[in-house]
Amino acid sequence: MTSFQVGHGLACLTILLSLSAASIGQNPSEAQSPVPGSAIHVTQVLGFEGAKHNATGELKIQGGVMQFQHDGSTAAQVSISSIQDIFVEKGDKQVGGTAMTLGKAAAPYGGGRVVSLFAHKKYDFLTVEYLDNSGGFHGAIFQLEKGQGETFKKALVANGAHITPPVGQTPTQSTLEVKNENK
Repeated sequence: MTSFQVGHGLACLTILLSLSAASIGQNPSEAQSPVPGSAIHVTQVLGFEGAKHNATGELKIQGGVMQFQHDGSTAAQVSISSIQDIFVEKGDKQVGGTAMTLGKAAAPYGGGRVVSLFAHKKYDFLTVEYLDNSGGFHGAIFQLEKGQGETFKKALVANGAHITPPVGQTPTQSTLEVKNENK
């Protein structure tokens, strides 16, 4: 085989890997809306009392509490009225494992960087700050599918969770106040 044929074959392999990585990163069930009583699949990264770190399970709102249940174990829960603040951040993780890493290394002419563009999956990270029964301040971080973080935050607020406005955000003046200032 000539070097041209080998290079051409590796280029085709790179394109094939990038297309398969793009299909891995897509999720057709993005932005499911959490309705009170329905559960969404999450990873509890850390901080929720009574739950292991990096445990996957179901997070739901039911009867004035937010519950996290891992594989049929006893549900860890916190009263929604004790939630002090909620934050939603967007993040991503590389997918594909060892096979994707080897494919990126084998791609000629820096093609591994192109494969890396398609080898990421996007997530929402939901951080909940709450008070326990004895008044202790705690925080928990959950990893949700892309689009579910804001929806779950809105559901918590609708069920009585407290949130503070972002720092530096001043209340807007009413139009009546603005008219009086211009005189």
